[in-house]
Amino acid sequence: MPQIPRRRPTAVREPLQDRPVDGRKRVLLAAPRGYCAGVDRAVVAVEKALQRYGAPVYVRKQIVHNIHVVTELEAQGAIFVDEVDEIPEGSHVVFSAHGVSPMVVSAAEDRHLHAIDATCPLVTKVHREAVRFARDDFEILLIGHDGHEEVEGTAGEAPDHVTVVNSPAEADTVEVRDPSKVVWLSQTTLSVDETMETVNRLRTRFPELQDPPSDDICYATQNRQVAIKKVAADADLVIVVGSANSSNSVRLVEVAREYGAKAAYRVDYADEVQQEWLDGVATVGVTSGASVPEVLVQEVLQVLAEAGYGDVEEVRTAEEDLMFSLPKELRQDISGQRDERALGGRSR
Repeated sequence: MPQIPRRRPTAVREPLQDRPVDGRKRVLLAAPRGYCAGVDRAVVAVEKALQRYGAPVYVRKQIVHNIHVVTELEAQGAIFVDEVDEIPEGSHVVFSAHGVSPMVVSAAEDRHLHAIDATCPLVTKVHREAVRFARDDFEILLIGHDGHEEVEGTAGEAPDHVTVVNSPAEADTVEVRDPSKVVWLSQTTLSVDETMETVNRLRTRFPELQDPPSDDICYATQNRQVAIKKVAADADLVIVVGSANSSNSVRLVEVAREYGAKAAYRVDYADEVQQEWLDGVATVGVTSGASVPEVLVQEVLQVLAEAGYGDVEEVRTAEEDLMFSLPKELRQDISGQRDERALGGRSR
């Protein structure tokens, strides 16, 4: 995992210049974009834990993969650690949205930690699928990226039954014990297209390969990829707001390039937008990963407006209204009344 960032110094940059281009300057703003329900729930869980129990509240790994979110929560008193053995005994700990293995849960219990599980319910669904198929003695081909926290958590549910398949190329070489008892599951934040290419290659080799009971790639990941595909077809440049360790943000850059954008870049903050990216560019597409607060997108739009891209058109391909209940420990206020934010709602 990349080193957890600390609060960055205030960046000083030269304003972007409004240089002439062929055609009308405009921004195509993808929607849906930004926070998904699982991220929203996890971030609110840390905020409410700090309000309820006071600082410090410890968080294993980054609560979500976004530099800005992590540094904002640090400023409120959250302490991010790699493993639970770094946490003083008896403390409060929040498990990140990416999920943890049973081994981590057990280690937290051994240290008498008060654990709050902020795992995204869609990730929990994949965990349950892994347990079920392992119980029935299936070999599980987990499509995902070795080392990603979500993959580690899912694989940890059934370590003797899971083999990680990192790419379509690995699908051509992976071996299984019994081709008649094999099933595929996936990390929730992958490229839909690449995942299905991997599945198709696996099925060529293992015709009896079973599918998960329902789609593992989360609705938000799919929706953001569909939106950027539509934007990319008309964009000279696509800017994706999101952090380098955010799998779904990185995938958005790749999808944009694959679906017609002449160039695509990822930024954490608006001050990273480069003047040379805009040379000769009439249409800029903008989107953000599922762990990115909307304020960061608005800052990018402000910077682009300086360069003459003040005409913003939203390109919407889906509506999202899903919300998840907060972890059970946080659904009531101190007095025992149901909290008004029990569903994890927040101002975007």
